[in-house]
Amino acid sequence: MSGLPIEARGLRKAYRSGLGGRTVLALDGLDLDVRAGELFGLLGPNGAGKTTTVKILLGLTRATAGEARLFGIPVGDPRSRARVGYLPEGHRFPGYLTARETLAIFGRMSGVDRPTLRRRIPPLLERVGLASWRDVRVKKFSKGMTQRLGLAAALVHEPEILLLDEPTDGVDPVGRREIRDLLLDEAARGRAILVNSHLLSEIERTCHRVAVLRSGRIAVQGTIAELTAETSRYRMGVSPIDEPLISALRETGADVERVNGHLEISTRDLAQLNAAVDRARARGALLSELSPLRASLEDVFVDLLAAPADAAAPPAAPSAPAPRGEEPS
Repeated sequence: MSGLPIEARGLRKAYRSGLGGRTVLALDGLDLDVRAGELFGLLGPNGAGKTTTVKILLGLTRATAGEARLFGIPVGDPRSRARVGYLPEGHRFPGYLTARETLAIFGRMSGVDRPTLRRRIPPLLERVGLASWRDVRVKKFSKGMTQRLGLAAALVHEPEILLLDEPTDGVDPVGRREIRDLLLDEAARGRAILVNSHLLSEIERTCHRVAVLRSGRIAVQGTIAELTAETSRYRMGVSPIDEPLISALRETGADVERVNGHLEISTRDLAQLNAAVDRARARGALLSELSPLRASLEDVFVDLLAAPADAAAPPAAPSAPAPRGEEPS
């Protein structure tokens, strides 16, 4: 391994399921790299292995096989967690504490001294939009405010790695934008950020790269541009649009639809696209736009999960059974 902030090679995690002791794989050979200054999105349906991956990285559960390291330190070593900030899903704070007191406690538990915390907490509360609530008890906070405070708690010791589980859950649209900007700023400062979320639109706007987990394996991985590129569909601005023109374009074998004052055309290759353009010009139509269409990340995600799996179900693990009481996630 090369000492990247987050590295995993061949991670497998077997859980014992039911009274019969049958084992299933929550992770089945996961390889993962997250670089410094990168926002990386980990996506997948429930049970795909996202939470299991984060638990292994945090040392909360052990992999059945494979290895994971944070800055080159094995995740089983407590030293690997000293540089990690973590925001779990559905976190809670004692209601009798104020926002300032909460961050002071989390900072002290992370080894930050009191003078440093006195300097660090006010601007941190300002960054997450809670400066005016710093001395209000947490029990009065909304879900979105609690989420902001959780993000501040993950940042209070200035970690070099952030592991975030649904960071914008329960936050209003304005707050989501502010958190999105904050995460981009943290990445620009060199932090490696792994985001686990079901809000695909947020992932699409924020993350540099994403990986989609399916049945414990990475089904697809890449940049947003790579995953959403779709060069076979084009938006065609042309006038006039009438049925004879659409029929002429379809004669080339292209699939043509009229959509809100323009045409969307699907072709098998560039030769067919050019043939359709030639047909339009031959009819005297004026071409004002021809641009490739991109799928949304949600389209990619849904299509991937709807496609037949490579294998039926994750196979039973041949290795030693996992401890009782753990469940795949």
